[in-house]
Amino acid sequence: MSDALMPTYARAELAFERGQGPYLFDVEGRRYLDFAAGIAVNSLGHAHPHLVAALSGQAAKLWHCSNLYRIPEGERLAERLCAASFAERVFFCNSGAEAMECSFKAVRRHHDARGAPERYRIVTLTGAFHGRTLATLSAAANPKHLAGFTPAVDGFDQVAFDNMNELRAAITPETAAVLIEPVQGEGGIRVASPEYLKALRQVCDEFGLLLVFDEVQCGVGRTGRFFAYESAGAAPDVMAVAKGLGGGFPVGACLTTSAVGDCMTGGSHGSTFGGNPLAMAVANAVLDVVLADGFLPRVAEIAGLLRARLEALVARHPDVLTEVRGAGLLLGLRCKVANRDVLDAVRAEGLLAVTAGDNVLRLAPPLIIDDSHVEEAVDILDRVCGGLAGSN
Repeated sequence: MSDALMPTYARAELAFERGQGPYLFDVEGRRYLDFAAGIAVNSLGHAHPHLVAALSGQAAKLWHCSNLYRIPEGERLAERLCAASFAERVFFCNSGAEAMECSFKAVRRHHDARGAPERYRIVTLTGAFHGRTLATLSAAANPKHLAGFTPAVDGFDQVAFDNMNELRAAITPETAAVLIEPVQGEGGIRVASPEYLKALRQVCDEFGLLLVFDEVQCGVGRTGRFFAYESAGAAPDVMAVAKGLGGGFPVGACLTTSAVGDCMTGGSHGSTFGGNPLAMAVANAVLDVVLADGFLPRVAEIAGLLRARLEALVARHPDVLTEVRGAGLLLGLRCKVANRDVLDAVRAEGLLAVTAGDNVLRLAPPLIIDDSHVEEAVDILDRVCGGLAGSN
């Protein structure tokens, strides 16, 4: 490890040289089945030919010109995102945290424009993760992540996940919005039920609040729908997306209704690199694939197979695993042993995964996996769980 880098990451002693489809190859040539996908980012795997062609073609023409000028590929991407979702307005940025920051500003601006600047507070939920900026850390209110960075940014009131009574009690004349991840990623792969999301929509309508969804991790096909909220039939007013939208290229977006987005007038927000030609070309290429006929139904199908195999795995290894959580291809195995031990063991066997809260091993493979990759991953997990059970 280089001393020149800030020691902010607990990096594994692995360095990858190239990738192909759902596989990564390290500098020594060893192949790994990538069920981490850059933490749910490489939605179409590695070196997808359509994405490579889009990026290479754009790189040969124009990298950056700034938002002082029109960017046609960004206009096209915004129109496609709106056509495929609840949204009517889009702001492009570079990451999920930036998309969340835009969401926070849009919420405040919306109420201010309606003569209620006192409405600025956002109700958030336990177990949430929204990014690493001061505002997003404050929204999630995780003491571990806030350590050394206090005081927290004011404007957030946290209540228990899936507790409508507590949420209603937290609403005051200063409340502006409710913020939720339809599937909590870092918090332990907890899925908000359709009933819960519908109840949040009803409460927001009742009190004149905005409903904000964080689909940074669970959006863009990961749940088998283009966006996770579709399964509940409860649309937000504001939504942050990123990760899979660029298939590995940094891009984020804040999607809003026109009632919210039209309040973000000239000079109210901006980004030097957001919506640059490279990012827009790649994100449009991602949508070419994800929105193609049959792609998302196939994701749902392979996700069903993976979940069934994992359920059987849990049944075979009750001393190591307790349950399967999640939706689509964002799944979690809750462990009885330390999830870090399971992670290290599967990595040693050639499978990449990620840990999550509540002692969960997170599986977020590329959306392009097939049956053989499911079987390969489950075989590795089966061997590892057998070994861990025998060592206890």
